[in-house]
Amino acid sequence: MDPVALYLDLLKHALSRVGFEEPPPADAAVLVRDLRARNWFRHVLEPTQRLLARRGYRLVYGIGVPPERIREQGLDWPATAETMIGLQRLDNLQRCVETVLADAVPGDLIETGVWRGGASIFMRAVLAAHQVTDRTVWVADSFRGLPEPDVDRYPVDAGSRLSTDAELAISADEVRANFAKYRMLDDQVRFLEGWFADTLPDAPIDRLAVVRLDGDMYGSTWDAVTVLYPKLSPGGYLIVDDYHTVEGCRRAISDYRDREGITERIEEIDGSAVYWRKQ
Repeated sequence: MDPVALYLDLLKHALSRVGFEEPPPADAAVLVRDLRARNWFRHVLEPTQRLLARRGYRLVYGIGVPPERIREQGLDWPATAETMIGLQRLDNLQRCVETVLADAVPGDLIETGVWRGGASIFMRAVLAAHQVTDRTVWVADSFRGLPEPDVDRYPVDAGSRLSTDAELAISADEVRANFAKYRMLDDQVRFLEGWFADTLPDAPIDRLAVVRLDGDMYGSTWDAVTVLYPKLSPGGYLIVDDYHTVEGCRRAISDYRDREGITERIEEIDGSAVYWRKQ
């Protein structure tokens, strides 16, 4: 196997902990029989998982659903992994980055909403593996969780409780430490700390080749895509996490495509995330 491909494949497994043991939150168990309904998992089972973990319980996946398959698809909430997006979305991210490199599509790479930083670390690693020194990875996050819903501007977010989820509030120092752990913290990594509406409009970004959106809510997705998509070079990729699992995210993308007359075909990744290539 090609050494670059071998390294990146190993890194994807390490960042997602696929094939690696993780410590369980506790020794009690709750049986979950069917995780095929993605919205059900994201909006009911996943919050239940976090709630039970705080009380010393553990979710064990049910009959016919191998745990490694759940992790590969990014369906669970890993205890220590740097990313929760799973192998299929990491594979897609690798293809997108390597394609823009091969096709010399100009621009940097950005992720908006990074959690523990795993996907951003991986983008930096792809650049390093291909010895690319003239592109920057932008790491954009509030680093204190999601914002409270602004229902006046974005009524679709009414009722969202994501802002109350402490599990999503990963500090910038912890994310930097994760970059450093993988030896990827250098001057090709730039952090944008704060709400997207405050940081992205004035960020010193000229052009982008890959944009990965993971803001979950309508407002966070809208604030990112409206600023960043105009900077995406022709031939570049827009990746949208949680497109099928969070209604606000899907609506924001749909509204933006309608407003701008974007007709590029939306491609599926894993039943949750989607992407398209800008023509």
